[in-house]
Amino acid sequence: MVRQQGEERHEAHRSLDELRRLVSLGEGRHVEFKLRVPEGSRVVREIAAFANSGGGRVLIGVGDDGGIVGLRDADEEEYSLLEALRVHADPPIPCVIRRIPVTRRREVLLVEVPASDRRPHYVTGNGEGDRRAVYVRVDDMSVEASREAVRLMRSGGEGRDVRFEFGEKETKLLRYLEEYGRITVEQFARLANLPRSRASQTLVILARARLLQIHWTAQGDYFTLHREAAA
Repeated sequence: MVRQQGEERHEAHRSLDELRRLVSLGEGRHVEFKLRVPEGSRVVREIAAFANSGGGRVLIGVGDDGGIVGLRDADEEEYSLLEALRVHADPPIPCVIRRIPVTRRREVLLVEVPASDRRPHYVTGNGEGDRRAVYVRVDDMSVEASREAVRLMRSGGEGRDVRFEFGEKETKLLRYLEEYGRITVEQFARLANLPRSRASQTLVILARARLLQIHWTAQGDYFTLHREAAA
């Protein structure tokens, strides 16, 4: 029995050391800090963004400044988190919740979110009526995904078996990218004299065919030549 308690203490110290190392890296593409579980769908935005963007971790009980405060009632916070995911995530987001003791009475919830193969995950009831939105991770922020990003997720992303006709508009596009390096949907629509919807569709098809690559930013997405196509 004494040996088992010692092993548990050792595991707790190891988990706390792991937590401290993770916090020392700061918030970023794959890490988010929360003091408590926010009300409504806000915490689901972060978790869905990670699931849609390669995975990540949400640390609940850690301040924006990296202070490890912990939670007085981890049971209540975990229940609120699971309830928010049940109500506001579609489809459900698989994640693992670990509890890390930081003092005798306080714990941090470490929510590990794997990259999802069921994306896009929508956030429902996000404070704007019944509108559903998809979020992705950009640096240390969770931002609403563009229509093009959502279409790529729905289609399963890149694939080599995509067929399309390479015509005058696509030629103009490649020449523009060779000269300027990047292009937005709006810029391509003007360049090729296309409706925005048609320009969007063309860029998404070329991204699926691995000729183009989409880049997410808080100011709006843009496309570049795919690394393989540019090589």
